Formats: sequence, structure tokens, C-alpha cells
Amino acid sequence: MNSELSSQQVKDIGEQGLLKRLQRFCPPEIIGDDAAVLETAPGQSLVVTTDVLVDGVHFSNITTSPEDAGWRAAAANLSDLAAMGASPLGITVGLGLPGEVRVSWVERLYQGMTECLQKYNTSIVGGDIVRSPVTTLAITAFGQVNPSQIIRRSAAVVGNAIIVTGVHGASKAGLELLLHPELGQDLNDEEKTALIRAHQRPQPRLDVLPILWKILASPCPMPHAPCPLPIAGMDSSDGLADAIIQICRASGVGALLERREIPLPKTFNYWLTQEQGLEYALYGGEDFELVLCLPQELASALVQHLGEGAAIVGSITSGSTVLLHDQQKKFPDQVLSLSQGFQHFNS
Repeated sequence: MNSELSSQQVKDIGEQGLLKRLQRFCPPEIIGDDAAVLETAPGQSLVVTTDVLVDGVHFSNITTSPEDAGWRAAAANLSDLAAMGASPLGITVGLGLPGEVRVSWVERLYQGMTECLQKYNTSIVGGDIVRSPVTTLAITAFGQVNPSQIIRRSAAVVGNAIIVTGVHGASKAGLELLLHPELGQDLNDEEKTALIRAHQRPQPRLDVLPILWKILASPCPMPHAPCPLPIAGMDSSDGLADAIIQICRASGVGALLERREIPLPKTFNYWLTQEQGLEYALYGGEDFELVLCLPQELASALVQHLGEGAAIVGSITSGSTVLLHDQQKKFPDQVLSLSQGFQHFNS
């Protein structure tokens, strides 16, 4: 891209000019009408989710390139589909921009979204652009799911094991390294890069779903219960503590978590205290792993299939308290609450 094109601003080419540039990121057979038409397979339910991302709140040029901002935006929506048990069909993009934004920045944003979506055979199928004083990105994602395989927050029952599909805290650690490069002096370049990449290029766990369905299709470990068994779950985009509390609230249950079972990046041992690492895992957010509640036998099978990073971190209990426990009794029990994590509009 020559310097003249890279310095072009959105106001120089206008709405139609920008739309023409961005249409190349969409399948030509879908765009051009007033709305996209997406076909779902017979017997499937349509799943729709929307996320809004604002410059300075969800992304920043200090820590995130345009490509990474686009990737993260797409990944967040795909993760929401995975949390419902759904396979993606496509996304639409609503984009609010100041006129002074460079066209090249917008194209790089779409390139990042496309790179993420291509991994899951998904496309940008439409959207809208408007003038705005702040760069704002609103994505709606569409997916499909067999009605018998819908994952809901409200399906947890007492005795379920609580599974996480991977380590937690890596994204928060990567963000801290980007904001404070002087941190992590005991980490080598490869270890730093891995943590930063966890923040900039998170991986939605759509890969977990085929494994989960395969396990559920095996002979039912509880012969007197109907199969497939209901699964409770959501993603951990707002932190592990938030996910477990939200599931418990929706299901009318409590939870007991074992602090030493929560999987953390091994590199945390080099530069964070145990309490700092746990804080990153519980409240850092943006790890985009799945948190699932299943009967113990199925939970063990799923963790074994997923391998390193996946773990059973606790169990569903009666009552409404979400308690962090230490079997070795070196730390007192701690009641977890939503107020300890990030909340929009809190001072």
C-alpha cells in the first residue's frame, strides 16, 4: 500500500467509497441487498449474539494493532456462540467512525476479523457504517445449534463438576506486559510473546464442541436419567469468577471452587505471587475459555480428551454461595462476588 493510500481518511472517500473498500471482505453472493439471507440446516435453531466495542474501553492503539482489535472483536462473538453450543454462520459489523480515521486502519481492522473468522469457515455477511465521535464496533454473530445441544446458564444441578477448558489469567498478564514492559524480567521473549498473544489473539473454543458431543453420544453413565444430559455453561470473557457466579445465579445453586485446581500459565511462577496469579485468573477476563457444568463421569472424560490446561475446578452445591476453598487450609475460605471484577459504569 503506497503512502498516499495509507494516509487517506474516511472523510476523503465517504460512506459509499468506504463500503466499496470493505465489500471485498464479504462473500460477493451474500452482500448487495438490504439484509443477508443465511440458511440453517433442518432441525437447527438460530442463535444470535451481539457485542459492542468502544475505542479506549475495549481496545487501544497502545496495546492492540487494528488487526488484533478486529481479531479480538470476532473472537469475542464466536466465543459467545461456542458458549451456547452453536456453530457460526456469519457476522454483521456495525462501525461508527470519526471522519479523520485512516482508511487503511479500517481495512486492517477488517483484515483481523477475517483472519479469525476464516479459521471457522465464517464470513462477514453485512453491516453498516456511520459517523461517530468515537470509534465503535458493534458485531452481531449468527450461529446454529441442534435444540437438544443448547448450552444454557440455567441448567446446573447440585453435584455437577465445574470444568474450565483451559488456563486462566494469561490475557490479563499479556495486557499488563503491554502496558508495563518493565514487568516480567524473569520471562524470556518466547514466554512474554505467548502471554501477549493470549491477549491480542484469543482463541474461541469452538473446537471443544465436537469433543463434547462425542462424549455425550457415548453410552449414558447414568442409566436412569434421560440422555443427552443437560449442560450448563458460558464463556469466561468477563473472568472465571464472573462465569461461575452467573451460572449459579441462573441455576439457583452455589459452588465450591478449589483454588489449587484452577489452571494458571506455568510462567506465572516466575514473576507473580500465587495471590496475583489467582486474581488474574478469577477477575482478569478475556481468556475466552468455556466454563461447563456436567456430571462427574462426563466431566472427567471431557478433561481427559481436552488435555493440558483443562481441569475440574470445583462442584455445584446447594444454596447460593460461591466459595473459594483451599483443601490444604493455608488460605481462609473466600466468598466470590461480581463486585470484585470489572463492571461497566462503576467508578
